[in-house]
Amino acid sequence: MVNCDIKDKGLAPKGKLRIEWAENQMPVLRLIRERFAKEKPLKGKKLSCCLHVTSETANLMRTLKEGGADIVLCASNPLSTQDDVAASLAVDYDIPVHAIKGEDRDTYYRHLIAAIEHQPDITQDDGADLVGLLHQKYADTYLKNVIGGTEETTTGVIRLMSMEKDQALKFPIIAVNESDTKHLFDNRYGTGQSTLDGLFRATNVLICGKNFVVCGYGWCGKGLAMRAKGMGANVIVTEVDHVKAIEAVMEGFRVMKLEQAMPIADIIITVTGDLNVVDERHLKLAKDGLIVANSGHFNDEINIQAIESLAKSKRTVRDFVDEYTLKDGRKIYLLADGRLLNLAAAEGHPAVVMDMSFANQALGSEYIVKHAHEMGKKVHVLPKELDHEIAQIKLKSMGVEIDVLTPEQVKYLSSWQSGT
Repeated sequence: MVNCDIKDKGLAPKGKLRIEWAENQMPVLRLIRERFAKEKPLKGKKLSCCLHVTSETANLMRTLKEGGADIVLCASNPLSTQDDVAASLAVDYDIPVHAIKGEDRDTYYRHLIAAIEHQPDITQDDGADLVGLLHQKYADTYLKNVIGGTEETTTGVIRLMSMEKDQALKFPIIAVNESDTKHLFDNRYGTGQSTLDGLFRATNVLICGKNFVVCGYGWCGKGLAMRAKGMGANVIVTEVDHVKAIEAVMEGFRVMKLEQAMPIADIIITVTGDLNVVDERHLKLAKDGLIVANSGHFNDEINIQAIESLAKSKRTVRDFVDEYTLKDGRKIYLLADGRLLNLAAAEGHPAVVMDMSFANQALGSEYIVKHAHEMGKKVHVLPKELDHEIAQIKLKSMGVEIDVLTPEQVKYLSSWQSGT
């Protein structure tokens, strides 16, 4: 029986081709899937997965199912679902999917509830919406079945760390985002490329010579700033962290307060995970024609209500582009309703980088099955040996070999008497 909220199941053939195309660029996950098919490490376990429903995610779902898991997938963002992929997962792989691109808030939460009602043993989350709702509304029912979970993104990890601090977290979580093979590549190179991809698809704007403001210089901001600079933009970074601000300066970027940048900014993209990064006081200083967008997890980084209050009219001028005309005649262009630009207006991160991220998800779920009883109700990092295993497989798939320390070198590095 096909369990999918996408009405047009005829999209499935296109989605299957996209899933296969992504698989070609995900050799690490493919090798894990081959092992999972033989060993069935997730046999008998129910997984509720709240992730962006993309072709890359589809290959993770296939891997988990090959490992013996009983899976349900829902979307972690209302605009990130690829409908053809969702249809293919249900039709071709018999994996229930609760997701539709462009779903409203009520539908989004209905889909989250459907995933929770699967009564999972393990959760996989991207932003901690599933885990948060599970703790808030289902503490006396489905929560008690969960032995552990994984979290994909920075925003979710921050929320979960807050739950741990308040002693509200009721099961162990593996923070996939904290693995080196995740944030050093997915956050930096994935976000850098896919955000610009979304910008170009939505606007077709040329960024050469433009004043391009990146709000936040974490790994995502570093990747975005690097890519924009490489394409000829005049990159300005805004930060609240002194160390990160110094990093940005020494990487050759201009660093200033957002109030200083607003009158000269042509494009602003937020990547902080915080609230009202672009606020009313900033918007009042915007130059005519400003393009503003977000690549953080939630659409809270841009104060959309403030834009609405400052505007005298609004119209949609392109897909994912809303034009606000302010009362003094200036125009501001908001992309993708302030949601994840790289997934709303484009296809998300390239498969080759998601390969390592989702390898962490798969191995994290396997680790929970084996070790949940000894982990405690805390946020954990995947053991370094698994992180390095993923890196080793990735390098091998790329045809790259590296040196190995000789016994003499190992002894030298491990001795405190290694001086002359």
